[in-house]
Amino acid sequence: MNVPEGTRSVLDPIDRMSEIIFGLLMALSFTGTMSAAVAGGEDVGGVLVAALGCNVAWGIVDGVMFVLASVVGRARDLHLLTSIRSKPLSEARRVFAENLPEQIQRALKEDEAEVLFSRIRETPEVLNPRVVNLSDIKAAILIFVLVVASTLPPSLPFFFIDELQRAMRVSNAIALIMLFIIGAQLGRYVGRKPWPMAFAVTSIGGILVVVTIALGG
Repeated sequence: MNVPEGTRSVLDPIDRMSEIIFGLLMALSFTGTMSAAVAGGEDVGGVLVAALGCNVAWGIVDGVMFVLASVVGRARDLHLLTSIRSKPLSEARRVFAENLPEQIQRALKEDEAEVLFSRIRETPEVLNPRVVNLSDIKAAILIFVLVVASTLPPSLPFFFIDELQRAMRVSNAIALIMLFIIGAQLGRYVGRKPWPMAFAVTSIGGILVVVTIALGG
């Protein structure tokens, strides 16, 4: 059953949580790098501006890359369907078999696979298909918002704490707590126990914090 495009979520929950994790890890990386660079100084505002600016840049890059990946994947699918429809029967059947996912190959019986192949051959080709959809642009915008917004909670200490080292430690703690919560939700969503995923994601952030401290940040 086909779901109308307008009712689909722009990004699925795994994508959303992954983008938040990405933004938090970027925030830890950038604040750590900047704090190490200005160690011994009091340029708290400089660290804040650098973290926000870098995450804005990465939000744009991540959104653009999502659109590019979607376009390439969709163009490849369209080319595959055209090949199956237009090539001679024996060659089209070979292309179909080579591109059928392995799990689907195991699930389909030979006659069922032949029915699916025949339906693809008989489906009329769409003229001038769009490789870029409005949903891609919406997803790119949402990715940008998630990456940038995930920076804001760890940035709050830099607004209220003047001493760089203390602001950094509070910021690190906020980011690690958020990583733990998002990791637990991600583990729960994929049907696993939440805690292993929560600790795994948090440990990545913890490594960044340890490296930052070792570098003097």
